[in-house]
Amino acid sequence: MFWQHLLPSRRLLFQCPNFFGNGVVHYGEKLLLDVQMKSSRCSREREEAKSLLLHSRRSIMDLKEYFKRIGFTGLYDKADLPTLCTIHKLHVMTVPFENLSIHCGEKNTLDLNVIYKKIVLDHRGGWCFENNLLFSWVLREMGYKFTMLGTKDCNLLKNDSNPMESHLINLVEIDGKPYIADVSYGVSDQMWEPLELIAGKDQPQPPGVFRLLKDGESWTLEKTGRKPLIQNEAFAKCSLVNKPLTKTMFSFFLMPRGTDQFLEASEYLQTNCESLFTQKSICSLQTPTGFRALVGCNYSEVTFNPQEDVDLYDMRKIPDSEIETVLKEKFNITLDSKLTPVNNKNV
Repeated sequence: MFWQHLLPSRRLLFQCPNFFGNGVVHYGEKLLLDVQMKSSRCSREREEAKSLLLHSRRSIMDLKEYFKRIGFTGLYDKADLPTLCTIHKLHVMTVPFENLSIHCGEKNTLDLNVIYKKIVLDHRGGWCFENNLLFSWVLREMGYKFTMLGTKDCNLLKNDSNPMESHLINLVEIDGKPYIADVSYGVSDQMWEPLELIAGKDQPQPPGVFRLLKDGESWTLEKTGRKPLIQNEAFAKCSLVNKPLTKTMFSFFLMPRGTDQFLEASEYLQTNCESLFTQKSICSLQTPTGFRALVGCNYSEVTFNPQEDVDLYDMRKIPDSEIETVLKEKFNITLDSKLTPVNNKNV
């Protein structure tokens, strides 16, 4: 079955940094290895250098630090569904979906060590390749059976017919049942918990009703939301709220993907003018009552109200001088470089 194509064992991953790190060895480790290798005069010293490198890799990424980052204090001795749901929800409530690096003159990478440092140690967020790749590592460390999948997102490109798989998700198998985990879609369409991979079943969550459809070998995820109630009419035509109530999010096949297969999409989405991510600076975070988002200079606080079948949008424009404060106070993000807010209304 497709989910038998799992990631390599931990030992194999250390031997093959290509799988998660695109062949990029952490610069400190590489320097350490180069120095040790050049100065080694016997095989024993070379083996010691290799051992030191592997120890360094193990110590760089710590699952407990990730749990601390998302505020998880429970037991994790069982790779079961309740634990997965808890981890998934905590992640989307504490780690923002954001592409701010692109608008700070920086480049996003698929190097897992860099992603771990950015999200876990530096308390930043990330876009789907970063958040869901990190979540893949979390799943592996916790003992879940899973595989990475690529999806064709219907909202990231002006050209919907673009065949590129522009979104990364994880397929997790628990007690023989497959689930879709996606901790990085962001804003109003972010699932809070994994979805069971079953066709035609309504799966309600606070953001709305998610539904997976199947056509042959192809799967499609759609979501039915609620009517937006805008408090400030000046934002009535904002792209964040001007959406159909039922929308197609992405489509995918159950074909395992490795990190390297997202390199082209990652480069394209952060450089091409057809990409949503070059045309808008985005930072969003789920909250217990809805979500908050900063798109360009437009800040939104959204409250879900399923009882009245509406979502309440409180929106305002933020002066450039207050952007850093909003990022810090609302998203717990501090940037190292100057952000240039972007919100191209044609996208």
